[in-house]
Amino acid sequence: MQWCFSQVKGAIDDDVAEADIISTVEFNHTGELLATGDKGGRVVIFQQEIENKSQPQFRSEYNVYSTFQSHEPEFDYLKSLEIEEKINKIRWLPQKNAAQFLLSTNDKTIKLWKISERDRRPEGYNLKEEDGRYKDPNTITSLRVPVLIPMDLMVEASPRRVFANAHTYHINSISVNSDNETYLSADDLRINLWHLEITDRSFNIVDIKPANMEELTEVITAAEFHPHQCNTFVYSSSKGTIRLCDMRVSALCDKHSKLFEEPEDPSNRSFFSEIISSISDVKFSHNGRYMMTRDYLSVKIWDLNMENRPVETYQVHEYLRSKLCSLYENDCIFDKFECCWNGNDSVVMTGSYNNFFRMFDRGHRRDVTLEASRENSKPMQVLKPRKVCAGGKRKKDEISVDSLDFNKKILHTAWHPQDNIIAVATTNNLYIFQDKVN
Repeated sequence: MQWCFSQVKGAIDDDVAEADIISTVEFNHTGELLATGDKGGRVVIFQQEIENKSQPQFRSEYNVYSTFQSHEPEFDYLKSLEIEEKINKIRWLPQKNAAQFLLSTNDKTIKLWKISERDRRPEGYNLKEEDGRYKDPNTITSLRVPVLIPMDLMVEASPRRVFANAHTYHINSISVNSDNETYLSADDLRINLWHLEITDRSFNIVDIKPANMEELTEVITAAEFHPHQCNTFVYSSSKGTIRLCDMRVSALCDKHSKLFEEPEDPSNRSFFSEIISSISDVKFSHNGRYMMTRDYLSVKIWDLNMENRPVETYQVHEYLRSKLCSLYENDCIFDKFECCWNGNDSVVMTGSYNNFFRMFDRGHRRDVTLEASRENSKPMQVLKPRKVCAGGKRKKDEISVDSLDFNKKILHTAWHPQDNIIAVATTNNLYIFQDKVN
């Protein structure tokens, strides 16, 4: 499959404002809407334009549909802590009526937003003037029937629910259940179960906080509900393990049903082994049979029926293994890369450094490295595969490991649920690519 450039969103400036850095990217269930959250607490929603029949190659133009401030900076006076407004995650709810709903969260507070359209306004009030001032009732001599008249389309975002005060630590995940009534939120040590209609209480379903915090050895890094079984969820840890829990077994799921863990290769053991084995993302496949995990150097695919080792392992940037010392010193080793599946679970995608992102074709066992950059941003320009030279003699088209820019990183990616359209977030730009239409 050949990928070509479609669009890029965001400013071109080299000096990037901290608030503009994209922190999450998510397509809705149809792929018609694409939401991004940033460090400034804003959510920007893009809408896919109606396909142009005369130019089918330009099928995926996404234009700004709505922008709103989801979270504001806060201050916790009891703990003397600033709570930043950065959006950690966005999750769409399946559409039930004309409006769309999404959950967005910062470190502490989750909000349910309703995004709705208005293209008519009422006119002909009896008790009010058109500018909104109330009339003197004594001057009203006849009754009018108010009418709705067309107006320019307005998209409104309104907060319907605020789920607050349930997390002591920073929220890293939210996941909507397949029952479409409940969702989970996970922080470093606990996972809570919420009902979408109830904001003043949640149920704690996982708690790994030790009685003595000095005995703390691992934290929760990500959590997700199974796409079809509403009783099943998984959570990953900083020790590289994934636990699958069944809520039918007990109300508190501290005892897992399955533990997925790969034994460590003794030949690769080093000072950094524990840090790079920490899982930064876990995602179920759409069919619910597999799950994918991302650690610092690799992507692993696990069959839910086999706990002792992954069925597939893909090296994302193995050439960085020799550079772990400098990556530790500049803190890059703690970067949290996300991963995603394509619509039919045949290809997986994740990000890397130097604005590279990687795709792994599971059926053909092929992989490719592509780059999101302004240089390749002519409409429908085909992306050239990139190669990194780990050592020895460098070929003409290869890029040396030493010249990779570790400040340019792709942490957040998303794949359209039905089409071959992908969204890739570089620091403050959102790139949209699509497969080449012949």
